[in-house]
Amino acid sequence: MSQASLHPVIRRVTERIAERSADSRREYLERIRAAKRTEPARADMACSNLAHGFAAINGTDRDSVKGLVRPGVAIVSAYNDMLSAHKPYAEFPEWIKEAARGAGGVAQFAGGVPAMCDGITQGRTGMELSMFSREVIAMATGVALSHEMFDSALLLGICDKIVPGLLMGGLSFGHLPITLVPAGPMPSGLPNGEKSRIRQLFAEGKATREDLLEAEAASYHSPGTCTFYGTANSNQLVVETMGLHLPGATFVHPGTPLRKALTEEAARQAVRAAKDENAPSIGEIVDERAVVNGVVALLATGGSTNHTMHLPAVAAAAGIELTWDDFAELSAVVPLLGSVYPNGSADINHFTAAGGVQTLISELLDAGLLHPDVRTVAGEGLERYRQQPFLEDGELVWRDAPRESLDTDVLRGVSAPFDNEGGLRVLDGNLGRSVLKVSAVKPEHRSVTAQARVFDTQEEFKAAFQADELNKDVVVVVRNQGPRANGMPELHGLSPSLGVLQDRGHQVALVTDGRMSGASGKIPSAIQVTPEASAGGPLAKVRDGDMLRVDGEQGTLEVLVPDDELGSREPAAPAAAQQFGTGRELFASFRQAVGRADQGASVFPPPERQASSEEVSA
Repeated sequence: MSQASLHPVIRRVTERIAERSADSRREYLERIRAAKRTEPARADMACSNLAHGFAAINGTDRDSVKGLVRPGVAIVSAYNDMLSAHKPYAEFPEWIKEAARGAGGVAQFAGGVPAMCDGITQGRTGMELSMFSREVIAMATGVALSHEMFDSALLLGICDKIVPGLLMGGLSFGHLPITLVPAGPMPSGLPNGEKSRIRQLFAEGKATREDLLEAEAASYHSPGTCTFYGTANSNQLVVETMGLHLPGATFVHPGTPLRKALTEEAARQAVRAAKDENAPSIGEIVDERAVVNGVVALLATGGSTNHTMHLPAVAAAAGIELTWDDFAELSAVVPLLGSVYPNGSADINHFTAAGGVQTLISELLDAGLLHPDVRTVAGEGLERYRQQPFLEDGELVWRDAPRESLDTDVLRGVSAPFDNEGGLRVLDGNLGRSVLKVSAVKPEHRSVTAQARVFDTQEEFKAAFQADELNKDVVVVVRNQGPRANGMPELHGLSPSLGVLQDRGHQVALVTDGRMSGASGKIPSAIQVTPEASAGGPLAKVRDGDMLRVDGEQGTLEVLVPDDELGSREPAAPAAAQQFGTGRELFASFRQAVGRADQGASVFPPPERQASSEEVSA
């Protein structure tokens, strides 16, 4: 497939991103190219420095580090044994070290990064640290690589903030060849529809806590990533489409021979890349085309809304400015090809069985919706990502994957999609900008006009629901949940109750400056509203009883109040957010420094702010 066959909108959006990012991208590439070396990074270290770097090593690896000949591979891992997705990583470092040794390199565990689980902290105060953990992970990755002992790196991580944080940190060392190493999903458990049904029954008081716990335990039951299509699995699909995984590595189960073989091959690839001065660094791989490919894959599968913040933040780390307008324009031409819970009843294992990432990429390439001429960790071009891995007589081989879906209830082709547009909408109006995930929302529920009921905390909403005050058409507003207010927690706990109201026949929508992520369900949810209420956004002026319109079809978010009246209102005073307990006091400076949701909700300045601050310093 040639570049000439690329869809004109894909080309136009990519060119626009490149044009607006020209200065910051050029400066970034100049920095990383200046840092690139043709000899092992530790070669110019003073003897004392180098001795510290191999003091803990024994055997041939010690000689390799000391000898300044074999390339060094850094292992940066989000392993812990509490989180199911990251527990499999316990075994990976030894596999990697042995494989790297056999390939003529030496791998060292450079550092660990934190990995917190939004499933555990959901609805609890710990969730207020969740979004900021991405920045901590980026900084921890930088600390791990800062010893400059390494010529390439392997980043081991799966879930929500972990993969974006690893990428942001890795891109600060953009001169290095870096590969992301997945661990794979757990086997399928309780069907997602049944899990959702029991959650709603519990919200209505029709199921006991024991019933709910049994259902949840049957859903999340073993090591591996949760099987619904939330941010974790969106991460994995997106980064493979960006060429940062080995082809087909994403959704192979942990604890299998194929998983081990792919991990070992990632180690060998890291050594080969370190030896090859023409191998692309991660900063060269993550260019405007790769970023657009990641957005397209996200839209084509109805992936997590969290990536409307994560992808701009990752792009900024590579000197690229990605905006919500880019998401919106791409969404208008990218068809929805995947139906995975919460967008459908299937889980990620069913998606993989239907053809998975490889069939999806084939469909999008053939339709001109992906850039084929990119650089990847597997070599030049995205064509390799049509292939899936197998073990043949114990050897790892790749074969062409099915070009067409094996189950059109889960994965479809461009000629017969689930929807002609992608799974995300960007809403604009007099309440600001927001994101709405429409892929799980039935068409008849995508536009809601109803009176507002305003809350400043999740607890206030839950109390009103239990008191039966919301049994009507309603737009629920939960404000002061943005990054400056309290770290932007996810609000999944609202979904079962809102689902109950919708099932009773009411028109129901949610408007919030907080997050809902990949688990956004069947309720139209205008989330990540920016500017947020605590930063003076108009959401602070909404009152109980105001008519609100949430229109996912037309892309509007409005309070139906005359402009002069809205302008004359005093913003409601933000609820006094609790700043202490569960570690929240440690993140006070983050809440003060964080940027807008549509710029990545990051404490690191985006490219244009970096440039302006450098000019001021000069």
